[in-house]
Amino acid sequence: MKLIHLSDLHLGKRVNGFSMIEDQTYILEKILETIEDEQADAVLIAGDVYDKSVPSAEAVGLFDDFLVRCSRQNRSVLVISGNHDSPERLAFGARLMTAGGIHVSPVYDGQIRPVTFEDDFGKINVYLLPFLKPAHVKAVLTDDDDREVSTYNEALRTAVNKLSLDSQERNILVTHQFVTGASRCDSEEISVGGTDNVDAGIFADFDYVALGHLHSPQNIRLAPEEEQDGETKLARYCGTPLKYSFSEVSHEKSLTIVEMKEKGDVVLRTVPLIPKREMREIRGSYMEVTTRDFYQSGGREDYLHITLTDEEDVFDAIGKLRAVYPNIMKLDYDNSRTRAQGADLTTVTETKQPSELFADFFRMQNGRDMSQKQENLVRNLIKEIWEDEK
Repeated sequence: MKLIHLSDLHLGKRVNGFSMIEDQTYILEKILETIEDEQADAVLIAGDVYDKSVPSAEAVGLFDDFLVRCSRQNRSVLVISGNHDSPERLAFGARLMTAGGIHVSPVYDGQIRPVTFEDDFGKINVYLLPFLKPAHVKAVLTDDDDREVSTYNEALRTAVNKLSLDSQERNILVTHQFVTGASRCDSEEISVGGTDNVDAGIFADFDYVALGHLHSPQNIRLAPEEEQDGETKLARYCGTPLKYSFSEVSHEKSLTIVEMKEKGDVVLRTVPLIPKREMREIRGSYMEVTTRDFYQSGGREDYLHITLTDEEDVFDAIGKLRAVYPNIMKLDYDNSRTRAQGADLTTVTETKQPSELFADFFRMQNGRDMSQKQENLVRNLIKEIWEDEK
């Protein structure tokens, strides 16, 4: 059986004020072409379909078109909600869509019923586990269940242990979590102190784990090689189909193809995804980056972070540069002045508490200090947020 693994579409996302809908429409078209070329049996989407819990009409329409076209090609689609999605909104009409081969994870209720396929090697059970916090699992525990669920790790272990896995069959998990040891980038939502980490060993009984949440494509080994009894067991973040921050400029975006053969034989490969516009960083003096030889090498329509090295600020630099590079997302300077300022700022922020940094921000925005009541409110909110993340 051949599967396409996608995640973190973030439909409707804006990056530095630029709507990505046109780019997302383009890349979904390329993904549909690949699904057809590969003659894939099913598509796994591991969360963060949308960028917001209340997505825009454009984003909903774009995903609706994608699902309809997959269904018309007789491709099954299996979808879970991520931390950016509203599980209730994403699951609307899910029972009706099942008849068309579209399977959407319901709001977590403590029970996960697999979607089962069959091929020449037998059954393949796909379990859809949406993004979970400890509170989600606590809410569905029965009174006689004495398990402690205060961390993400305990929550995921509890949820997985409740599954009735047949170890003789091939089992796939689609989930949206941060597995310990994986690398992150700037466009992801990061919890304070890494409290959302879960151990890879929780998933060791699955033949393949289709992960979402992290934007950089990477494999996670579910168990040390010597403990795998000759079987290949992997978890994989397929990454985003597009670059959503300048920390991703060196990433090579792709979709992951999973070929499930007999038990213990899983083959992974990737197909590159070439965007409508690249995301790049360029640097040099104003005169250098605006010379014809420099910009005629290509990529004028790309999304750019331009760093000017001029010692003096160029008047209306962003306006002038947009005449050459219309999709500048970010402009800054790297010179003796900015380097000195950056060193000072790093020293200050590393020695101040979050409440002090917020007080500085409030003073800068409003031209006055916070009242005692406002200071108490901020301290309580910071304490409450940080404790909720644990």
